[in-house]
Amino acid sequence: MENGKREDDVSLIFTYGTLKRGFHNHALIEDLMRTCDAVYLGNYSTVESFPLVVGPYGIPYLINLPGSGHRVGGELYSVSSNRGLARLDELERVDDGHYERLPVEVKAGDGGDKVVEVDAYFAHRRFGEAMWNRCGKEGLSEYSIELGRKYVIRKNRPLNSGFHGDIMKFISEDN
Repeated sequence: MENGKREDDVSLIFTYGTLKRGFHNHALIEDLMRTCDAVYLGNYSTVESFPLVVGPYGIPYLINLPGSGHRVGGELYSVSSNRGLARLDELERVDDGHYERLPVEVKAGDGGDKVVEVDAYFAHRRFGEAMWNRCGKEGLSEYSIELGRKYVIRKNRPLNSGFHGDIMKFISEDN
């Protein structure tokens, strides 16, 4: 397996935020499961600690600074490498530089010792570390239902908002 991609043309994706069950964007995962483009594999957590912070509009960001933050809990999905992965990349705006899909090691939440290399969506490197600093270098171990209630869906955000500008504004504001 290489970077979360398996031989049978599926990718393993670790979700830690709004794609998890019970959160707003899980509807996309449910749609992919209906078309056999995604399968829930269980609760997992990162092997290493990573910063998990909440940015503008209640959007969660995993930041690629291994060794900082906490081990992050989430869910693991097997996703078709064509249709499924394309839809997730579109949601996470990978081509626009919002998130980047990177490899990460996770372990099952049942206490098993097996480590699996998968992919996760990390805050883009252009702003990830600055966001970590803005959040006082204090991260979360899990994006909770309570935090998820603060999430603002795209259609309810200001019309003139753009994620790059919103992130830069968030980073430059005082806590």
